[in-house]
Amino acid sequence: MVKEEIKNNKKYFVCEECGFAYKEKKLAEKCQNWCKEHNSCNIEITKHAVKF
Repeated sequence: MVKEEIKNNKKYFVCEECGFAYKEKKLAEKCQNWCKEHNSCNIEITKHAVKF
């Protein structure tokens, strides 16, 4: 399960494996599943990550 964090009144979803944050829960879950399975990040997923 991804972690939810609120910063500046906005909700972000964080991959607990690599720490990347996303605006959409679905992307964070996709990232976390990839990280667990492959022990690496997928650039096609992480390109949607946001700074917060």
